Amino acid sequence: MCMFCKCDSVKESTTTHVVNYNGCIIIVKNVPCEECEQCGEKYYTDEVAEKLEQIVNAAKKLMQEISVMDYTKAA
Repeated sequence: MCMFCKCDSVKESTTTHVVNYNGCIIIVKNVPCEECEQCGEKYYTDEVAEKLEQIVNAAKKLMQEISVMDYTKAA
């Protein structure tokens, strides 16, 4: 159920996750998510959230002004 509009219908989708970290932008594309069919709000499973945290932490070590990572190709 969507926390915002209370709709019961969600669909599998992908999204782009953007993090602003110390003046650097980290973009993770192709992130699997569930998307509310009514309002479009996106939700991550616990497993996806954990992998996103790992990907973002790896990108932080690079400390580039902009990092674009692909969720589907991250180890």
